[in-house]
Amino acid sequence: MAEIVQYYGTGRRKASVARVFLRPGSGKFTVNGRAFEEYFVTEQQRASARRVLAMTETTATFDVLATVKGGGVSAQADAVKMGTARALVEFNAELRPSIKAEGLLTRDARMKERKKYGQKGARKRFQFSKR
Repeated sequence: MAEIVQYYGTGRRKASVARVFLRPGSGKFTVNGRAFEEYFVTEQQRASARRVLAMTETTATFDVLATVKGGGVSAQADAVKMGTARALVEFNAELRPSIKAEGLLTRDARMKERKKYGQKGARKRFQFSKR
C-alpha cells in the first residue's frame, strides 16, 4: 500500500486547536469535513486562514485538510493559519525565515482572563454602596 505524503502542523489561538495536514494536490481546502467557504463565512476569516499559503505562493500546490476544536470561528481561522505555517516549515525549512518575519509562527498568548470570586467578572466589581 502506498504511503500518503503529508505534512502536519498544530495551531492554537485562544481556546481553539487546529490540526492541519498539507497533502500535495490542487489547492482544495477542507475544514472539519466541510468546504472552506462554507465553514469560514466572512472574508476576514478566509483571508486569515489562507494568509500563509498566499504569502509563500503555494496555494495551488497543496490540499489542506484541517480539523478544528474549541473557541470561536475567528480564533479557529487564526489557529488554522498557525497550523498551516508550521506544516509548511516541516515541508520546506527554507520558508521559515520569511514566515517567521511575518510573525506567523508566534503563538498569540492572549487568553480570556478568569472571573474572580467576590466580583461580577474578571475586572468588574459588584456595585458599591456606602449606606
